[in-house]
Amino acid sequence: MKIKLVATDLDDTLLRDDLTLSQRVIDAIRQAKEQGVYVTFATGRMPVSARPYAEQLGLDVPIITYNGAMIQEAISHKILYRKVIPVEFAREIVRYLLGEGLHLHMYRGDQVHVQKANEWSEAYGQKTGVQVEEADLLEILREEKEGVEKIIIFADPDELKIWREKLQVMFPNMLHLTSSKPYFLELNHPEVNKGNTLLNFAKGLGIKPEEVMAIGDSLNDLEMIRYAGLGVAVENAHQEVKDVAKVITSSNEEDGVAKAIEDYVLKENR
Repeated sequence: MKIKLVATDLDDTLLRDDLTLSQRVIDAIRQAKEQGVYVTFATGRMPVSARPYAEQLGLDVPIITYNGAMIQEAISHKILYRKVIPVEFAREIVRYLLGEGLHLHMYRGDQVHVQKANEWSEAYGQKTGVQVEEADLLEILREEKEGVEKIIIFADPDELKIWREKLQVMFPNMLHLTSSKPYFLELNHPEVNKGNTLLNFAKGLGIKPEEVMAIGDSLNDLEMIRYAGLGVAVENAHQEVKDVAKVITSSNEEDGVAKAIEDYVLKENR
């Protein structure tokens, strides 16, 4: 079965450690597009921080962001799909987490808010190229009508493990908990993950699951790598991700995404 859709994660997968795209990656994606293959992102990033890479690659397509909570046209910014944590529930979670003294970011559209800026928010802003706005989170949620795409708790990995267990007990089946970095605990609507959104997206294009290749490295990539017809992990991926992948390609520093496209898309289409 030929691959008709390629969905790739960004950080530590498509992007090198310096957050740039290699020429080999650019060329492989260009050739795949020329052969009629649909190429998109499936990232935990917010749309505004993923958009520059879509523009660099000339991908005028919908991109999957916020771990699957939003699909947005890369160039026009038109939102095609959005699944939020409902505002009343978001208020309850944020009030509790702030009361426990945790540092967290709250995301709405192209905005990210923090109760009080610190080294975590400064580092995040530098890495993603977005401005983290200091604001009263509960006040924002009093005015918000629908909800928020994502909440991230920042802490040391051992502490986050404890908080993950606590939240699973306190809010059973009410959140999807995942991680794209060891110091992130990411909270989404319980139905949101990259796998669900990617497969629904493919279905809308008339593409079967077995015609989808998904490439990633982190725990928030697990579902899409498991569900895609060809799930690919980069060499630097989390071991749990490697365990569910059908193929392991080179690392993000060694053009792993380009190699996977060359091996399983371009060769097959020649």
